[in-house]
Amino acid sequence: MLTKVGHRTMAINRKLIVITLFFWAVTAVAAQNIHVYGAKPEMNTKALQSLIDNVSQNGGGRVVFARGEYHVGQIELKSGVELHLEEGAVLLGSTSPSDYFQVNTSPSVGDLQKDKSRLGLIVAKNAHHIAITGSGTIDGQGQALALMIDSLHHTGERIDPDYNVRRQRPSELMRPTLFNFVGCTDVHIEGVHLRNSAGWGLSFHDCRDMQLRNLTIYNRAYWNNDGIDLTDCKNALVEHCNVNSADDGICLKSYDPESGNDSITIRNCEIRSSASAIKFGTASYGGFRHIRISGIRVFDTFRSALAIESVDGAVIEDVVADDIIASNTGNALFIRLGQRSGNRKGAIKNIRISNLTAQIPFGRPDINYDLRGPEVDYFHNVHPAPICGIPGNCIENVQLENIHLTYPGRASKSMAYLPLWRKGDVPEQIDKYPEFTMFGELPSWGLYLRHIRNITLKHVQLSLVDEDFRPAIVDEDVEGLIKEE
Repeated sequence: MLTKVGHRTMAINRKLIVITLFFWAVTAVAAQNIHVYGAKPEMNTKALQSLIDNVSQNGGGRVVFARGEYHVGQIELKSGVELHLEEGAVLLGSTSPSDYFQVNTSPSVGDLQKDKSRLGLIVAKNAHHIAITGSGTIDGQGQALALMIDSLHHTGERIDPDYNVRRQRPSELMRPTLFNFVGCTDVHIEGVHLRNSAGWGLSFHDCRDMQLRNLTIYNRAYWNNDGIDLTDCKNALVEHCNVNSADDGICLKSYDPESGNDSITIRNCEIRSSASAIKFGTASYGGFRHIRISGIRVFDTFRSALAIESVDGAVIEDVVADDIIASNTGNALFIRLGQRSGNRKGAIKNIRISNLTAQIPFGRPDINYDLRGPEVDYFHNVHPAPICGIPGNCIENVQLENIHLTYPGRASKSMAYLPLWRKGDVPEQIDKYPEFTMFGELPSWGLYLRHIRNITLKHVQLSLVDEDFRPAIVDEDVEGLIKEE
């Protein structure tokens, strides 16, 4: 027994020596000009990928990027590997589309084709215990990359089958995200500065046990620049993140009818967006359960501070949102139960929203964005916050408590007027894309409630800066409406 223990100790010591030397070698390589190991003089992708592969195969470890610029194409993060960017380290994504490749995915993840891009600057598939940390920067150089993709389409060298002719831009299928992680567990992203994707920013599909902390995300280089997208993920924490995005800030999606997002916590984040700050959907095939949102600050956001949408059959239940303050935001709250995917009926129930304060401007809140959300194509007065189900499928059990919404007023009857006796003329839009502007002109200025069973308004204060001829609240087909002062 003593002999075996002695041999085991010697083996462990040798292993520790090997690991120590290996970490020293990794740090030494990172501190040098890592691009000398690359396939091309100006790129270091091949050498970096080889290093990541070796670290993973040898039991895992930390790859350190010292101060300096690293020009990379798509790299794959492997199990057990941490990429650590020291202050002043910058990873610059390649602007050549040929440096990005499709991520192979398992059919069990759902239809990721609908979830647009399977490309990414940093990708991971079925990896565990992975991390990206530090105070450095990852810059996708997304605008230059997207314009190159666009040019190659028009020259016929790289045709985009889904090219958006009306908006004159390549589809999301062709534009890499900044991160694209699929089927991963034990994911830790912390501290880094993330910028300029050609498409979505951080995209996670079917991942679990995630922590995203203290991230600064500036994603306004091109169209569809979401901040963070969680698709059918489980047990995820997003906290202390600062997101400034041309599209949705933090977005929960579901493409797998047998899956969904479960046990997601989003707290203490600051968000600016030319779309919505926090959004459930639009893709909503599975479910959204046990979601906790708190301590959110929203600024200069074109659409909703909080949008909760089930239009593809998803069940949304047990959602608690507390302490949300939105300034200069187009809409405070949008809850929509629709049915655009055939006969699949979804559900929204047991929603509690408290301590929500929002200030709605008269004009565009995202006017200073280079890439602004599309204009509504009809004249309208300022929209109220809609909470709307559909006939025969009502939203159930909603509690709004300590809600303070300030609207600009200044409504006009000249070009938009829907009196209360015509409130039944508001279109149902059962199978339409969900957005708080989807119903056209509405007969109230504060809240619009339709097809709901059991909703409590407790300490809900709606105020106007200027006069509005419409009533503050209009309800239709609502049972169990309780108002408490």
